[in-house]
Amino acid sequence: MKPELRIGVIDSGHAAQQRLAAGRRFFLHAEGVGEGPLQDDELGHGSAVIEAIAQRAPQAQLYLAQVFDQRGVTSAAQVSAALYWLLEQDVRLINLSLGLRHDRQALKHACAAAQARGVLLCASSPAQGEPVFPASYPGVLRVTGDARCSPRQWSWLGTAQADFAACVRSSDPRQSGASLGCAALSGHIAAYLQNHPTADHVQVRQWLQEQAAYHGPERREMPCNRS
Repeated sequence: MKPELRIGVIDSGHAAQQRLAAGRRFFLHAEGVGEGPLQDDELGHGSAVIEAIAQRAPQAQLYLAQVFDQRGVTSAAQVSAALYWLLEQDVRLINLSLGLRHDRQALKHACAAAQARGVLLCASSPAQGEPVFPASYPGVLRVTGDARCSPRQWSWLGTAQADFAACVRSSDPRQSGASLGCAALSGHIAAYLQNHPTADHVQVRQWLQEQAAYHGPERREMPCNRS
């Protein structure tokens, strides 16, 4: 019997039919960051992200930290609190299909704490434009979307913007781009970890590079056969 694999998701919520192992909402108030039960996913973003992960790793146990409000806005303080809560849930991988424009020490320290525990972090990064956080922190897998990729493929970009990219297709036409690419790659990694539970960050990255369907960004497309 394979050991249980726990995956953390920091996002806007989940759909009613999606199964979670546990969930917690993190919100701002006058005293700082508050906690409470999950609310409905009014944005649909988190639901699409969870769907992308679950399609590729259906046996994984999902733990959701809800950090977005109805406008799709969050803060470094909320994301940091969510990261620490997910570490308490003993997750192995955390998907962050989000990007904050400003570097904050609290977020940087939370990401470092996760990596010190051996937790893999996948964060979305735009294909163009200014760097975002936590994708720009050392050791975090920077992921964007790649229209070349089918649902079972990903690409190794190795650019200034992103390390990897994956499929951007979703059943929700409102959702696309780097967020879905990041979720898809997290799903691929989760599937790999279920079969290789002791794999470390270096081994995961090496496997992703070796099994990538494409090497380099789209303008320098060089297809590679998947084994």
